[in-house]
Amino acid sequence: MMYPFMTLDDGTEIVHSETLEDGRVKVYIEKPDEKDCFHHATCMLPDYQWEDVYGFSDQEMERYRDVIESTAHLILRFAAEGGFDNAANF
Repeated sequence: MMYPFMTLDDGTEIVHSETLEDGRVKVYIEKPDEKDCFHHATCMLPDYQWEDVYGFSDQEMERYRDVIESTAHLILRFAAEGGFDNAANF
């Protein structure tokens, strides 16, 4: 299951998985693109392993790395508690 986490000002969506059996959390980043349909990247927390990066510029990836690194503690917490809505008791 993937949980919504954040939508950035450029339309980029960030979602995350629940905590996986190996203790990691999959973070998926996706942005609509007219030419390519979608650009995307995956980051595995807590080791910040990036994979399956497609269509993003180096500048965009630098921004996304900064966002993920600065919010990883929240993503890991929400993943353990069933997403933001469960963690916030909504």
